[in-house]
Amino acid sequence: MKVLSIGNSFSQDAHRYIHQVAKSYGKEIVTVNLYIPGCSLERHYGNMQTGVEDYEIELNGQSTGEKISLQAALQKENWDVVTLQQCSALSGRVPTYEPYWQALADFVRKNCPAAKLYVHQTWVYEEGCDMLKGTAGFDSADEMYYAVRNAYNLAARRINADEMIPCGNGMFYMERKGVKTHRDFYHASLGVGRYLLALIWYGTLTGEKVEINDFNDFDEEVSLEEKRIAVEAAQYALSSPHF
Repeated sequence: MKVLSIGNSFSQDAHRYIHQVAKSYGKEIVTVNLYIPGCSLERHYGNMQTGVEDYEIELNGQSTGEKISLQAALQKENWDVVTLQQCSALSGRVPTYEPYWQALADFVRKNCPAAKLYVHQTWVYEEGCDMLKGTAGFDSADEMYYAVRNAYNLAARRINADEMIPCGNGMFYMERKGVKTHRDFYHASLGVGRYLLALIWYGTLTGEKVEINDFNDFDEEVSLEEKRIAVEAAQYALSSPHF
């Protein structure tokens, strides 16, 4: 399976372990992330129009140092899945999705007619951090979560997406279980946070149930209990209704 994400640092977080986690389940998933830090739908839309080679190619969770345009990336491989997302600070604001969202979806389908179009649901900022109110404009993590969930559900229906990757649901669940999933108030932690994201992507891409596996090649230590809760959170996210 070949997966392309039109994203930013949040898809970078998600992609870090997908390839390796899939191998631990006996599957081959090749992932490419088109990385621009903090990239919004508006900027993706502008890049679509200009053809600028502004995206750093990340292959299987690792930087290649190569740059590419959006159209060239879409035409580079016979992708099985292409994902779209809004930047985290704007993800809970429905008006920020258009006119960019539909245009990008149409562009993907034009250039990758055989690929499925998935929506990557991003996650909320850490409770109590300054960015929650100052950058995202919400008074609490709960308020941001429900706004983000609603916005992505509406966005997925609007473009008739094939599937949602419910990362925000899983991250929110795991935080409520007392496991710290952020490393800097908004990005996923390098160990268990990114591991949870990989599990949710794997389950969505394959349709298989995620279970404890022998993957342990983390960038920071993850305890057995944290792995257990990550699997529980992924199972919750994958089974919860969305869009």
